[in-house]
Amino acid sequence: MPKTTRFHHLTIALVIALSLMFAGSAVSKANAAPKYSWKLAMTWPTNFPIFGDAVQKMADLVKVMSNGEMEIRIDSKNKHKAPLGILDMVKGGQYEMGHSASYYWKGKDVNLMFFTTMPFGMIAPEQYAWFYYGGGMELMEKAYSRHHVYSFPGGNTGNQMGGWFQKEIKSEADLKGLKMRIPGFAGEVLSKLGVVVTNIPAGELYTALERGNIDALEWVGPSLDLNMGFHKIAPYYYTGWHEPATELQFLVNQKKFDALPEYLQAIITTAMELSAYDMYSRSMNDSAVNWDLIQKDYPDIKIRTFPKEIIAKLKIENNKLLNEQAAKNPMFKEILDSQRSYMKKVRNWTKISDYAYLKDNISE
Repeated sequence: MPKTTRFHHLTIALVIALSLMFAGSAVSKANAAPKYSWKLAMTWPTNFPIFGDAVQKMADLVKVMSNGEMEIRIDSKNKHKAPLGILDMVKGGQYEMGHSASYYWKGKDVNLMFFTTMPFGMIAPEQYAWFYYGGGMELMEKAYSRHHVYSFPGGNTGNQMGGWFQKEIKSEADLKGLKMRIPGFAGEVLSKLGVVVTNIPAGELYTALERGNIDALEWVGPSLDLNMGFHKIAPYYYTGWHEPATELQFLVNQKKFDALPEYLQAIITTAMELSAYDMYSRSMNDSAVNWDLIQKDYPDIKIRTFPKEIIAKLKIENNKLLNEQAAKNPMFKEILDSQRSYMKKVRNWTKISDYAYLKDNISE
């Protein structure tokens, strides 16, 4: 089966997987010893909500749909100690699978960051449409093939908040020398405005902010940020611009995946897609619930939006950096052109559908 067909025709995969599940129901799960035992390394700590839950759901689905023939053991960053080394571990075969975010590999392969999100880019429904019907999956396969790894959408957070700041940002001058944790291309854009950018794993963020190693950070949004406690030491909470549709990734060692029977490939693929969509739904729910808590129970959190002149400058620097990179990197240009072209098309529909509806009914 061609890879692109295998990646895209997930409805067929689901039918195959469910058929196998029912066909194998006569075999007792208690007596089914796993024939395939895989390991998955994730960037997140043990018991990390939403992100880690999506990984566990995927593993549970694989076990059930394969009738116990395949099991996937999950190792958190607490065990493997390399939260930002997932790509290398899956590529090298230490782990058959991984769960992380493509923009963490910006320094290793700048082409990969497109598959998480980009500043001022598509929102989640637009990006999913690009992945599955606009050529995104084929481009992701092409980009990751250099690393002998397959990548699949691994769950979306939706539009992320712009970060927690210890002081209010009133002008571009307030960004000069500011030390901030922010990954991906957005960090490069902010550095053009004088921000000192760093990338720190999730488990170290609170301590870094508390000790003054950084002055600001962005993480996700209300769905996860309240639990991290950032509001206790950085009361200014800014709306987003940099991650409108943050998609995590399931990474799979290419050789290991290709060696599986097709029905297990179908089961894994289906489990990943279902878990990814479930994570998107849960992120929306938990953000809504926690946003309500912020408004009711955390009056000291100061919600802010970056000044228009800063947003305008960020857009200019973002486009300049994208065009510079595209001029020297053919694959970067291919992916960028695809996203820009698709966004122009799909955004016209978003404007006349969701945006028009919300604009006319937002007061309700």
